[in-house]
Amino acid sequence: MKLLMHACCAPCSVYCIDELRKENIEPTIYWYNPNIHPYKEYEARRDCLIEYTKSINVECIVEDEYGLDEFCRNVVNNLNSRCVDYCYPVRLRKTFEYAKEHGYDAVTTTLLYSIYQKHEFIKKLCEDLSKEFGIEFLYRDFRYGFWVGHEKAKEAGLYMQKYCGCVFSEEDRYLKKKKDALSLPEGFEWKRK
Repeated sequence: MKLLMHACCAPCSVYCIDELRKENIEPTIYWYNPNIHPYKEYEARRDCLIEYTKSINVECIVEDEYGLDEFCRNVVNNLNSRCVDYCYPVRLRKTFEYAKEHGYDAVTTTLLYSIYQKHEFIKKLCEDLSKEFGIEFLYRDFRYGFWVGHEKAKEAGLYMQKYCGCVFSEEDRYLKKKKDALSLPEGFEWKRK
């Protein structure tokens, strides 16, 4: 299987890559994240992913598009729904487009790893894009390994970001706004060191 895996950052890719390799699936990582701001944050996440994938011998394709202007134009009218209205769709659509153009059999995403993302929305969006583009969506609930991947990323010295990605999620972090409930899979155990 020729798999293209959208990755939002190196720490989120650790567990996903490990699990896929256990299934003898060697993913190609795809970086397209114009929703990450400010530029130094974008750069830190991109560069960490490039270095990490090199260190574990995984191909990494980088679509280097820092999209602050486009992001702002698309989310300004409803900041509270920016993830589902813009951030997820723009990144995942671009991933499926790239996969189709370059002969990949399947697509997945590290967004399915984070307990902080809207898991069911992402799954449904990928299922819809799979039908539209005629490419398999390889679904895995990577959240089961959230803390395992988190610890391994820390041990590897990877850059560990403190917020989702956009300037508004950074603001949420500082203002400690009420968060949505965590997206936990059934039977998930909260084990933190």
